[in-house]
Amino acid sequence: MNNDDRTNCNTTYEHEIFGDRDLPSWLTQQQISLACTTYQTSRLMLIGAVPETNRISAFWRIFDRAMGLFCTPERLYLSSKYQLWQLDNVLEVGKVYQGYDKLYIPRIGYTTGDIDIHDIAVDKNNQILFISTLFNCIATVSDRHSCKPLWKPQFISQYINEDRCHLNGLAMVAGEPKYVTASSQSDVVDGWRDRRKNGGIVIDIESNDIIVTGLSMPHSPRWYQDKLWLLNSGRGELGYVDLDTGKFEAITFCPGYVRGLAFWQNWAIVGLSKPRGGDNTFSGLELDELLVAKDAEARCGMMVIDLTTGAIVHWLRFEGIVTELYDVQVIPAVHKPMALGFQTEEIAQLITLEL
Repeated sequence: MNNDDRTNCNTTYEHEIFGDRDLPSWLTQQQISLACTTYQTSRLMLIGAVPETNRISAFWRIFDRAMGLFCTPERLYLSSKYQLWQLDNVLEVGKVYQGYDKLYIPRIGYTTGDIDIHDIAVDKNNQILFISTLFNCIATVSDRHSCKPLWKPQFISQYINEDRCHLNGLAMVAGEPKYVTASSQSDVVDGWRDRRKNGGIVIDIESNDIIVTGLSMPHSPRWYQDKLWLLNSGRGELGYVDLDTGKFEAITFCPGYVRGLAFWQNWAIVGLSKPRGGDNTFSGLELDELLVAKDAEARCGMMVIDLTTGAIVHWLRFEGIVTELYDVQVIPAVHKPMALGFQTEEIAQLITLEL
């Protein structure tokens, strides 16, 4: 790849992050940053811009098996292997810390146990909601238990710690949970793996109706611009659901296993992952054949897609040890974010007061 066509933002012995040359200026113009998680290498990654040099700012912290993510300018919610964290910004407007305009610190943690938390959302009453894939349900946090189950698909016979249908994605409408995605309708442990190619579904939570079938490991349902969008991961597709016909309409093919979806203005930001070596979860899907047909290899990164044309207008790539992403979020009105983790003494030494 010609270096003139990309901007290099962060290179270490472990990984390299680079994007197209116009990505930093686009982030600056839109006054946004991006956040993503990877449970494969246990990272929360925050992507901003440095306008003075037209380069990407890439900041990461270690959170064991980081997955579900929900972001606002002042707060992040993040799931890890056995906890769900609330990270709060401690900088006042106009203040910076080491050149960063937001500093997110883990302030509240819920110990959930390993219940395999996927998508996270906050409802209109500020209640934290999440998908527990292990228990095949939507749940919320509890002050004394691992979680409080709120809803499960009708075909799941009981709340039990067996990943049966691989419930994973949650779409909110008007501050309430409305749609979920699952890889199958199976009611036996690990049954979803036998239905990866075309067993994927979308469920209307309120009616309990299955409104879309025939998907391939769907993820990241999102309600945006009066449409239900999702990722048909097993085919590398971004698209939307025609709610009148129950059909999925793809608008863009992405070179990778797509997972993690956010929106800004008239763009979608999509996360991509490479296939796992030695793991059958991502292999044997139609994505393999589509990549061969397009003479392309799967990549890990993010793509910015025009919702009107389906064109990929910006991209970011991860090379090295980061090969998978789970979630992607937009952080509005933030230029260059950072966070504290638990691997250094900084979290013990940085003290702020509420006065």
